[in-house]
Amino acid sequence: MKALVLTEYNHFELQDIPRPAPGPTDVLVKVQAVGICGSDVHGMDGSSGRRIPPVVMGHEASGIIVETGAGVKHWQVGDRVTFDSTVYALDDWYSRRGMYNLSDGREVLGVSTPDFRRQGAFAEFVVVPQHILYAIPDNVGFTQAALVEPVAVALHALSLTPMQVNDSAVVVGAGMIGLFIIQALKVAGCGQIIAVDLDDDRLALARKLGADRVLNVDREDIPAEIKALTSGRGADVAFEVVGIGPTVRTAIDSVRKGGTVTLVGNLTPTVEIPIQKVVTSQLRLQGSCAINGEYEAALAMISSGRIDVEAILSAEVPLEEGADWFKRLYDKEKGLIKVVLKP
Repeated sequence: MKALVLTEYNHFELQDIPRPAPGPTDVLVKVQAVGICGSDVHGMDGSSGRRIPPVVMGHEASGIIVETGAGVKHWQVGDRVTFDSTVYALDDWYSRRGMYNLSDGREVLGVSTPDFRRQGAFAEFVVVPQHILYAIPDNVGFTQAALVEPVAVALHALSLTPMQVNDSAVVVGAGMIGLFIIQALKVAGCGQIIAVDLDDDRLALARKLGADRVLNVDREDIPAEIKALTSGRGADVAFEVVGIGPTVRTAIDSVRKGGTVTLVGNLTPTVEIPIQKVVTSQLRLQGSCAINGEYEAALAMISSGRIDVEAILSAEVPLEEGADWFKRLYDKEKGLIKVVLKP
């Protein structure tokens, strides 16, 4: 089969590799659409340590089942499916307690580390276990279904964040996940949504998708502006979806005393935090890891039109052009948010 292989850091090759065979409880999916995730872009240069070559990346995908293992139940050849990015054991201590995203030994499709290598979906076919499959609604296309994973990441962040109807929220970073969080906050009844970024085009899209106010870091005093918009207190909650020191600080400085900051971005392994402010303002800082059962909700919200995934779609291109589009994303070409490859 054809596959886009990261053969060494910053270098891809379209190769013919053996078609994988499903195990007893796996299915073989013919990939119809697969998104290039920001974590793939940041992983291609080795900086994340989670894309060790050679590896077939890709974990945001959809397709058609073409083969099932002998022990597969409730799934048939021809079913249209998408799947979680996390591969986990059902009998893990965390999985049994409803936290499969934290399970020991968890693996992620299209990721390779010193501990595991799991081939992903930048290929004509991919093998996935049956327990991470989800049926695609009839009115949802394959490209839309390939974007379910980042929507579910956004919904998981919301599920962890204590909010009441009409609360105010700041979203720091108007990239793909941030834009999905903005849409989800609107659906959840958030009273005021404030988007923060340094790209005016992304801020314009954030406003279109539900942000009540948009603030550009390069031009405005973000904490002061947010206090002015929230009766001098600060926002009730903030979502940080970049993962670098300055944006984490912006999120912390944006919330009121007793507020919550949910950290979703993780571009850098360490950041400094203003510990005295966190303690004396009694702030709650929490991480949000991946997805933990939000796929059905994400699919339903896309199917009903409450979440618009195509608004962030920049291009749909053949798998053969993947290397070029990776470079364009890596170079931060203006206007690019999400690129979907079609094997």
